[in-house]
Amino acid sequence: MDIDWKEIGDYFTTLPKKIDYLLIIQIIPILIISSILVREINPQLFQKQMIYYTVGALGFTVAVLIPWQKIIWWFAPISYFFNLLLLLAVDLVGKKILGARRWIEIPGIGLTVQPSEFIKISVILMLAFIVHKNPPPKEGYGFIDFFKLSLIILIPFILIAKEPDLGTALVLLITGFGTLFYIGVKWRVWITIAIVLAISAPVLYNNLHDYQKKRISDFLGKPSYHVQQALIAIGSGGLEGKEKEDATQTQLKFLPIASSDFIFAYLGERFGFKGMLLVIILYILLIIHLLILAKIYSQDYLIKTVAVGIAFLIFIYMNVNMYMIIGMAPVVGVPLPMFSHGGTSFIIFAVFFGILLNLVAFKRFFLYNADTKITMMEKASAINPKEDKYRRKSKRTT
Repeated sequence: MDIDWKEIGDYFTTLPKKIDYLLIIQIIPILIISSILVREINPQLFQKQMIYYTVGALGFTVAVLIPWQKIIWWFAPISYFFNLLLLLAVDLVGKKILGARRWIEIPGIGLTVQPSEFIKISVILMLAFIVHKNPPPKEGYGFIDFFKLSLIILIPFILIAKEPDLGTALVLLITGFGTLFYIGVKWRVWITIAIVLAISAPVLYNNLHDYQKKRISDFLGKPSYHVQQALIAIGSGGLEGKEKEDATQTQLKFLPIASSDFIFAYLGERFGFKGMLLVIILYILLIIHLLILAKIYSQDYLIKTVAVGIAFLIFIYMNVNMYMIIGMAPVVGVPLPMFSHGGTSFIIFAVFFGILLNLVAFKRFFLYNADTKITMMEKASAINPKEDKYRRKSKRTT
């Protein structure tokens, strides 16, 4: 097969002009505020965070440059099954932290990765690939197609819940089915699922681990120690927040896991209600932008599925984390996306955004090329009327 080097050159020179830079600009303030807080909590964690940002930036750059439209047909299934193998490997070689075996340590550098985070990319890409090949009919997918798509979500859900990591598993489950809801599924399918869940709820509850049941009972009854300290931190911040030295809940270590799961509580203590509201608005604007992209490219199911998948992922992570901190949801190990300290989650989102921006830019690139070719043909036809007559005749025939 001959390589068209001119087309490759055009791709790499034109692609940067088609990037949706507004999406990148929207993410930067979230990273800056997060970095300030992490540095105040622990300078060593801040240094680690900068390494994660660097790796994430590299992953983002590579993801932007890869022509996903052309390779997704083989990348999506290989990535999906490879990440399933990683989830299975957690049982054999996984590192146990805080009583849960969820991480695999990278030999030689001491860093750990969480396969349950990587599977999110694979699941959404696999859904995007299958939906792209088999778009939903006007009334939505029926039971058979929905069952096939559900297996892509349910298999990793079971493996992650078994670690145990019910919080991440539920985020994946809701994100996957939320994306399918947006793409289009018949209403009778959702009604059937709701009835089945209502009937099986007692059985599902009885199969939870004891600590998971305790989290639910704490949520329904007296708030846990973690939530109490988070509420004190948020309340003491007031409207404007406190200086770093006066943020005693965090500085005196009363607030647990302040740099990761409960960083939003430190945000409230440090920058007050205004700071919390600012971050919430930044997330809302980001989600709206993603949904607008899904609407603009509604006929391109690769872009639509990936954009909606990221939007749901951010929305669910954000809401679960914030509601957990103020005692309106059970305490689960769910970070605030691109805000909590942690490498794997941030890198995943960086790659996710890189993939989406490439899909959008790739679409614009080919529209640009098509427009260019039409313009060139029109100029040529002005010189050669016979060619113009032939082109119009061919167009009528097709």
